[in-house]
Amino acid sequence: MSLYRDTGVVLRTYRLGETDRIVVLMTAHHGKVRAVAKGVRKTKSRFGGRLEPISHVSLLMYEGRQLDVINQAESIDHLRSVREDLDRLTRAVALLEVVDQVAQEGEPDPRLYQMLVGALRTLAAQPAPLLVPAFYWKVLANDGLRPELDACVSCGSPDALVAFDVDQGGVLCRTCRRWVALSPVALVLLRRILGGDLVGALAEPSSPATHEVDALAIRAMEHHLERRLRAVAMFDH
Repeated sequence: MSLYRDTGVVLRTYRLGETDRIVVLMTAHHGKVRAVAKGVRKTKSRFGGRLEPISHVSLLMYEGRQLDVINQAESIDHLRSVREDLDRLTRAVALLEVVDQVAQEGEPDPRLYQMLVGALRTLAAQPAPLLVPAFYWKVLANDGLRPELDACVSCGSPDALVAFDVDQGGVLCRTCRRWVALSPVALVLLRRILGGDLVGALAEPSSPATHEVDALAIRAMEHHLERRLRAVAMFDH
């Protein structure tokens, strides 16, 4: 077995036998990885609590035929403020769930990894109403599904854009409107998120427009994944 180093975020874990655990990670250079942490469930495990979901760790692993084996794990970000606050923890789980669904095993996606680490660090420093929905929109764009926000996806008109069609992936004008109504303020927020003013958008306080963007992001992501998101059901909207 070959030995390699990488960094990763723990997405989820599950038991294997009496003392081991399978750890699912989003890594910087190897995409999504499933690896065995041997003896991690023992009281005196050398891994301690460093391989729990949300953990951002530096890893030394052996490449196995079916599952890699974690040899070492050192913490990079402790993210204590996320773990100790239920609201932040819930939102972190919502980030992890989507990454677990879109990431492919063995297929590197450095951009997705960087986005996840950045979102978790932002969440730890100062949670924002648009953090999770902005992350969802960015993930969709990273997957080649950036929504059309400048012209009606049905007729091409750039005027009076008042609705959003998840099936067609973009805004609709007043003549073609169907699906979900979209206010002008929410449309501006979407453009800021995807157009280079993410920091400014994240500074926006909670408002009816941020709730619109949030609800629409969930619909768009669930449409892309073709499944309901479990974590968002726990949000306190």
